[in-house]
Amino acid sequence: MTHSSRDHGGGLDAAARRFGGARGDWIDLSTGINPAPFPLPPLSADSWTALPDSAAQDALVSAARQHWNVPPQADVLATPGASAPIAMLPTLRPAGRVAIAARTYNEHAAAFTGAGWQITAPGQTAQACVLVNPNNPDGCRYTARDLHGSLRIIDESFGDVTPDTTLMAQATTPGTVILKSFGKFWGLAGLRLGFVIGDPAVVGPLRARLGPWPVAGPALEIGRAALADTRWADETRQTLHRDAQRLDALVTGAGAQGAGGTDLFRLYRVDDAAAWQNRLARHHIWSRVFPYDPTWLRLGLPPRTGWERLERALPR
Repeated sequence: MTHSSRDHGGGLDAAARRFGGARGDWIDLSTGINPAPFPLPPLSADSWTALPDSAAQDALVSAARQHWNVPPQADVLATPGASAPIAMLPTLRPAGRVAIAARTYNEHAAAFTGAGWQITAPGQTAQACVLVNPNNPDGCRYTARDLHGSLRIIDESFGDVTPDTTLMAQATTPGTVILKSFGKFWGLAGLRLGFVIGDPAVVGPLRARLGPWPVAGPALEIGRAALADTRWADETRQTLHRDAQRLDALVTGAGAQGAGGTDLFRLYRVDDAAAWQNRLARHHIWSRVFPYDPTWLRLGLPPRTGWERLERALPR
């Protein structure tokens, strides 16, 4: 099993060079980012001009604990996105075998491989395991029974659309950490904010490696306000669910078959995913295909102004 390729969504600049148009002409459906982001609150002048103080960091962590119902025994670390801890976690233990699904977010396998680990399939004996819950791209959900090894990483970057499926109760289990990505559900990926929650023996070394000011002042204030706004979160989950159903109806009506996903992105099985991607790209709509399955096409939710263009671009 190989995990050497590190393909991702995004890449609008390359798509524009190939199919024409300026970046602003495109609708990017290749990612799973909420197209209706959390409205930015007013920020203090200090958030831009001063080094973040401990009070601002503590306020963000407190909001995170409350929002995700973090057990009091678990440690919480705010990070510059989820990618930084994903890259660092494999270096915290001696290299061994790590169980990672073949069809999942590929940065985990790339990070472990880069640290000298051997990737093995789930269910085989391993010293570590990674679960992406819900899984990207098929939306598969896991339970505590799927966790094995002494280092257990649960990536819940897309988990905020379905908070009832969280494995947060596992945050008190030794060797276990849960990753949260702020950019997906709140639609502010450029803010680069994430969280590592779990065993202090794992979170502590990450804190030491990241240094004293891992999160920028504006991200601290915006993250705290967003995590505390439960009304926005509840209404957003309802809107995303309706839009995901609308997208399914539109794309399956054009001949695709539903193959899973979450309310932030949908996965479809088509006869030729590359041909579908090219067709959409001619309308300046970018989608996601996968090197390991030529029939899989993933689409994020379009912005409010993008639905009509998507409908015109789909096969009839």
